[in-house]
Amino acid sequence: MITVGKSAPDFTLKGIYQGRVGDYTLKPYRRKWLVLFFYPADFTFICPTEVVGFSKLAADFRAQGAEILGASVDSLDSHREWIKELGGVEYPLLSDTEKLVSRAYGVLDEAEGVCQRATLIVNPAGTVSYLVVSHMNVGRSVEETLRVLKALCTERLCPSDWRPGEQTGELSLKY
Repeated sequence: MITVGKSAPDFTLKGIYQGRVGDYTLKPYRRKWLVLFFYPADFTFICPTEVVGFSKLAADFRAQGAEILGASVDSLDSHREWIKELGGVEYPLLSDTEKLVSRAYGVLDEAEGVCQRATLIVNPAGTVSYLVVSHMNVGRSVEETLRVLKALCTERLCPSDWRPGEQTGELSLKY
């Protein structure tokens, strides 16, 4: 599994965004923050709450200089139909049908053949700054991901439950 402090493995995956299919790699996201999240499957119970949650807060993530990519092992056709059902998504959904990227990131549940519920924040230098993998039956908090991104962007020490506008520690981190 990829760990915090290590470079995010590059990849090339087909994805769909605003009805268009394209190739996605990490290269265009260098010098930006990137939230890369993996989810088990389209058309399930928990996953749409997360995908829609990230979509609703996409402008807030972009305001922090971050882009979002969502990924699962579903096909592009599945993504296309699901995006229609969801009423649109404000970031690309990537299709890892060969399961190479989810394996490279260590988030493939081999027994189930789907991605685990994983969230990574990659800093502008391409290093993983945050990584959470949770049980399949527990949805992630998109608001917590945004809070962590904001804390990371301060490049300072931020205590538990820190919120923007609150005091941070004096130590400054550089990437």
